[in-house]
Amino acid sequence: MCGIVGVLGKHEVAPIMVEALKRLEYRGYDSAGIATVNDEAHLERRRAVGKLVNLSDLLVHEPLTGKAGIGHTRWATHGAPTVTNAHPHRSGPVAVVHNGIIENFRELREELRADGAIFETDTDTEIIVALTNRFLDQGLSPRDAAEQAIARLEGAFALSFLFEGEADLLIAARKGSPLAVGHGDGEVYVGSDAIALAPLTDRITYLEEGDRAVLTRDSVDIFDAEGRRANRAIRTVKIDAAHIDKAGHKHFMAKEIAEQPTVIGDALAHYVDGSRIDLPEALDFKRIERITMVACGTAFYACLTAKYWFERLAGIPVEVDIASEFRYREPPIGPNTLALFVSQSGETADTLAALRYCAAQAQIAAVTNVETSSIARESDVNLPILAGAEIGVASTKAFTCQLTVLVLMALKAAHDRGRITDADLAENLAELQSLPGRMNLALTQSEQIAAAARRVAEAQDVLFLGRGQMYPLAMEGALKLKEISYIHAEGYASGELKHGPIALVDKTVPVIVMAPQDALFDKTVSNMQEVMARGGKVLLITDPAGAKLASEGTWQTLVMPEVATLFEPILYALPAQLLAYHAAVAKGTDVDQPRNLAKSVTVE
Repeated sequence: MCGIVGVLGKHEVAPIMVEALKRLEYRGYDSAGIATVNDEAHLERRRAVGKLVNLSDLLVHEPLTGKAGIGHTRWATHGAPTVTNAHPHRSGPVAVVHNGIIENFRELREELRADGAIFETDTDTEIIVALTNRFLDQGLSPRDAAEQAIARLEGAFALSFLFEGEADLLIAARKGSPLAVGHGDGEVYVGSDAIALAPLTDRITYLEEGDRAVLTRDSVDIFDAEGRRANRAIRTVKIDAAHIDKAGHKHFMAKEIAEQPTVIGDALAHYVDGSRIDLPEALDFKRIERITMVACGTAFYACLTAKYWFERLAGIPVEVDIASEFRYREPPIGPNTLALFVSQSGETADTLAALRYCAAQAQIAAVTNVETSSIARESDVNLPILAGAEIGVASTKAFTCQLTVLVLMALKAAHDRGRITDADLAENLAELQSLPGRMNLALTQSEQIAAAARRVAEAQDVLFLGRGQMYPLAMEGALKLKEISYIHAEGYASGELKHGPIALVDKTVPVIVMAPQDALFDKTVSNMQEVMARGGKVLLITDPAGAKLASEGTWQTLVMPEVATLFEPILYALPAQLLAYHAAVAKGTDVDQPRNLAKSVTVE
């Protein structure tokens, strides 16, 4: 979602903040702006619609000076992406940047209008500056005015305040949306995440739910939701600059697809010790009677895949829920339930809310890519996926790393419960250790996949089919294609074809069939034949044995390396990702920052 940065520094902050905002571009945005307090203590701001280059161009012609400032990349919620609606918002001597949604902004706006306030924007954020300005007019100090304004807000927010006449003061607050404070030498920073602050400092304090922070260059005072001074830890967070660089690739997504063999190898090295799986002792699979898995988007499809693994291997019943629906149906959580939450960012608002619903009722485990995230910190057990920073909005390496950690959990559960022997576990782990090499082989087919993708890019509608554990992958493949190429795509269980989707089949609709030769292969091929009998164009993605048996009559067949059946969804994610990537390139869309999408959805 929106990105926030704030700096109290020793040098001119405008260029520093623009560079920091560039590191937050991956979150998604449609406008950007900065405000500074200059050496004469005047507050000024600049805002622009579109990419950050537009803001940079504006600053060339209308520069901002000052060593204190706040900046923002906005992803529109209330109000269209216009200069007027762009952040920072200002009322009198106060400016604010905001990530989140103020749920009671209409009531507050009417109250302030009755008091004489005039509003210029369509946003919920403007009431924050108007409310703060009213408290300033009543004689309150900037700190107290901000505190009183924050107390009136309902909803989710991360905030940073800047005041005219106050060149050594930032105020930050967090409720529901993440915010971090960075510590420098006579400097202090605020950022939506550590990536924004990476070149400035590696010493980070994460604000907790309800925290307020009063920052000067020499002090950081943090108070909890009850107003008590809070002692929040300073963590050393190492972020390799290479992880936020394209490293010679045209797009971050291409780089991150190519990194998958390496990062999966890293995850395996972390969790596998010879012929055993090393997970936290708190995960006692012998006592677990049920698993409830909750996630959003791509992580949800990882959970659907893991359901097959946990139930088949370990004999544990699994429910999988979309986080945005889970808590509203008030599901009962029985005893000996493991509530498992999967989130790349660890800050997904709906997933975090579902976690808090379960916290008093079940053991909480998380699978995240950010060990310092809210979901990781609030879980009883956190299992990092070790994918490294993922900048492209469409998740690739995080998805396959999630699958890797989840299959390791399922294997460990099966072994602990006596469902597989030591020899079975060792055999599976040996196969899994060979997976990065097989993924490298799959990546060598990128050009062949690109040729198929160029034809897929001409379609308006695409169907993906899969059976068993390949069904969630069909849905993930469809999601990837629609996310970055804007082609309408849907994923279906192959057996559901005759129950409706086959009505869509004609010569203009490519049908992508994910079908390695497994126990369900013959059934999938039968469904594929039904498509071809109706003039449908089938792109079959299979292994050498499957290609030998079923490639006749297909529009094209892509052959993946052989891999153990259990791990096929991890390997077959690669052609699905490459197909979407190359289709998007062929269409000329913004691959890394597709329209209307944000990397981390931190508002409900």
